[in-house]
Amino acid sequence: MPAKCRCWLGFPPKGLVQRPWEEQAVPPPPSPPAAPQAGPVLLAGLIFCNAPPCYKCVTSGCPARGWRHSPGQRRSHVLPAAAAPRTAVPRAVLHPFLLLLRAAATSQQLPGSPAARPGSYTVGTMSERFDCHYCRDPLQGKKYVQKEGRHCCVKCFDKICANTCIECKKPIGADSKELHFKNRYWHDNCFRCFKCYTSLVNEPFMLRENNKVWCSNCTATEDAPRCKGCFKPIIAGDQNVEYKKMVWHKDCFTCSQCKQVIGSGSFFPKGDDFYCVSCHEHKFAKTCAKCKNPITSGGLTYQEQPWHSECFICSNCKKQLGGKRFTAVEDQFYCVECYKECVAKKCAGCKNPITGFGRGTSVVNYEDESWHDYCFKCTKCARGLANKRFVCHNGKIYCAECPKRL
Repeated sequence: MPAKCRCWLGFPPKGLVQRPWEEQAVPPPPSPPAAPQAGPVLLAGLIFCNAPPCYKCVTSGCPARGWRHSPGQRRSHVLPAAAAPRTAVPRAVLHPFLLLLRAAATSQQLPGSPAARPGSYTVGTMSERFDCHYCRDPLQGKKYVQKEGRHCCVKCFDKICANTCIECKKPIGADSKELHFKNRYWHDNCFRCFKCYTSLVNEPFMLRENNKVWCSNCTATEDAPRCKGCFKPIIAGDQNVEYKKMVWHKDCFTCSQCKQVIGSGSFFPKGDDFYCVSCHEHKFAKTCAKCKNPITSGGLTYQEQPWHSECFICSNCKKQLGGKRFTAVEDQFYCVECYKECVAKKCAGCKNPITGFGRGTSVVNYEDESWHDYCFKCTKCARGLANKRFVCHNGKIYCAECPKRL
């Protein structure tokens, strides 16, 4: 329906064609106010009806052709070129749009300006005639929000445009302070450490799983390795003991038997337990067959009996026999040299000791005398008699044939 601004005030200027809607005289209105208010306003011979500003122009001096309006379209006071009359008409200011732009440009900005966050908005008080983009309520004299070039009332902003706090799931209103990080938004009082609830405004933080923010101290504590003893974090600088990818505080690494701190000392692992040297000796160590004391390190086994290395020695020269050749005589052990000189029998043939080592490991015994197997031979023909029949005549050994020739 045509707007009231089509009506002229008084008589039309000379040379202007009379319009049908201009035939009825209109009483003169009161003097125009300093700023546009609700209701018709006299502007340079026109009645300004406070209708929405023209969407086709942003400057003054537009032809006064009257407003036209059709359903589903925006209003304009500029008629198509074909409908424009050829007669000269006066030019007038239909709306103070430049003043409105200046007011929007100089209005107060909320924390989080365009340099601080995407989708910024501006809050101010509307001094000119303008309507909310969503509910179309007038914004003149009211607080409004401008976001992405659109003006809206505070109520519509909180309901439609406001970001949602990722912590409390409530909208962040125009009167609230908003913080954002990587397209996530918080109220300033909701931006706190998930672990210790300390406010993180202007503080270093880390965004972890489930969109939870952590302070630097809690992050370091959470990511630190855990003590195997007390299950508390091991902070950088703490003394610790590490064994097979497991770690303990130094004071938590104790003996499973006596509960004394092992620390950096020697220990023996046994399954999931750890024992100091003393407890391991009494609980698990084998006993030496000679001295009957526990064997804590080293040691050897002879005839299924454990020995200390320092206990398994030659009975004559006292040298350790571990890893060396030796001979056992009853309960005594002898090295090769001592066995030859002190224990071994002498060969009745070559008069050398029979040790059982090297050449002639086999021994031939006869009437309390012993021979190397290669020394036991016929006295006349020198034939070897080991494992063969022989004859002893006058204390000498002969083969079975040689005594017949004597």
